Amino acid sequence: MAEGLLRRLVPPGVGEVVSAGTDPKPVHGDAIRILAEIGIDISAHRSKPLEEFLGQEFDYAITLCDEAQQACPAFPGAARRLHWSLPDPAAAQGTDRERMAVFRTVRNELAARIEGLMEGLLDRFLLKAYEESA
Repeated sequence: MAEGLLRRLVPPGVGEVVSAGTDPKPVHGDAIRILAEIGIDISAHRSKPLEEFLGQEFDYAITLCDEAQQACPAFPGAARRLHWSLPDPAAAQGTDRERMAVFRTVRNELAARIEGLMEGLLDRFLLKAYEESA
């Protein structure tokens, strides 16, 4: 879900978005459904192992669950590392409606955090541009 949201929220040309996992699994059907609600199609996404990106450089590496943070306390090539402790919606139990509510909550929290990150980056960019012009 994070990759799909980032691709939607990161302006074109700002950077490349990739995602990987410590234990990659197929994209969850409920994740596909919950992002489709807001017009994002992740049905063709595939979960990739971290090893696929070793040796590459990134501005940010963001972990989303505590297990990933513990399994990967540092990511070589990442200038900055963020950890957003979010529940794994795939572990949600209950009726379809209850599970979808969990996925929706996580989707909305991810979107809010990504938007906050983008606003912070824009603020820093504008401040730097202002300081360079002064």
